[in-house]
Amino acid sequence: MIAKIAKISALILVFLMVAGASAYLTLTLIIDSEDAVIVPDLVGKDVVSALEMLTDLQLNTKVNGSEYSQLFPKNHVIFQEPEAGAEIKKDRDVRIIISKGAKSILMPNVVSLSERQARMIIEENDFLQGNLTHTYSAEFEKDRVIVQVPNPGTLTPRGAPVDILVSSGPRPVKYLMPDLHGQSFDQAVLKIENTNLTVGNIRSRFDKKKSRNVIINQGPPAGYSVAKSNPVDLIINRPSPESETGRLRRPLYGSLLLHRIDSGFLKKRVRIELESTEATTDIFDDYIKPGDEIWVLVPRDRDAAVYIYEDENLVKTHLYEAW
Repeated sequence: MIAKIAKISALILVFLMVAGASAYLTLTLIIDSEDAVIVPDLVGKDVVSALEMLTDLQLNTKVNGSEYSQLFPKNHVIFQEPEAGAEIKKDRDVRIIISKGAKSILMPNVVSLSERQARMIIEENDFLQGNLTHTYSAEFEKDRVIVQVPNPGTLTPRGAPVDILVSSGPRPVKYLMPDLHGQSFDQAVLKIENTNLTVGNIRSRFDKKKSRNVIINQGPPAGYSVAKSNPVDLIINRPSPESETGRLRRPLYGSLLLHRIDSGFLKKRVRIELESTEATTDIFDDYIKPGDEIWVLVPRDRDAAVYIYEDENLVKTHLYEAW
């Protein structure tokens, strides 16, 4: 009887041990299965997609570098470790290598693009900035690419320099500088305007051997080739008021001020006031028709402010520094 009881007790003990071991193993497998994930296939995926997939699985992304690849586009995964399908625990690293694109690619076309756009495309495709040259062109707008080397569509290794020729716009129209010597100031200004040039600095110098109030020097000299709107400096043969009275003469230095009256129906009284440290005077005061222009010589022998009034309303202010 005692032997039978002992046998039954032993069987119960074995059963409890087996049940406990089974429960432990089952629980361990469940816990381990919750911490393990299957590594996804990342090869061929773009970097952003690969990063999102690993992040969703609570895996870490570790980039081991980048290599050129003829098979995979730039910024796509070309290698991964562990391989796809492997089972690893969460928070483990998955190492990847990213494609730099093909070693040689077709040269993009940057002709007709702006210089800035062309530079961006060249850099985005891992090419180097080569020689930059400018030339005049009637066909291409300013800052547009006229020619590139290598030519568009050429199979070119990355890292190669790309030379571009950029348009400076149409070639400027050149004019022949007229001879203004011996002409009156009004005649000189009219000829300058008719030649599509502008009046620059105006100065005075007195030469007793020459006629008064005529141009005795100019810059640029007569016969020079000049561009449109080029300023023309003039020297007028005239004494200053002080020289007429026998006192020390001060040469006249001035700039030509242009004021245009707006279109309308009635004349306007235009008064131009010159204010300096020594005095305030009117250098022009008259009634002007709508659309007419006024040319006034502003002395530059001292700092001054010029105020332009139309019917006693201040419309413009100019500040001048002494030369």
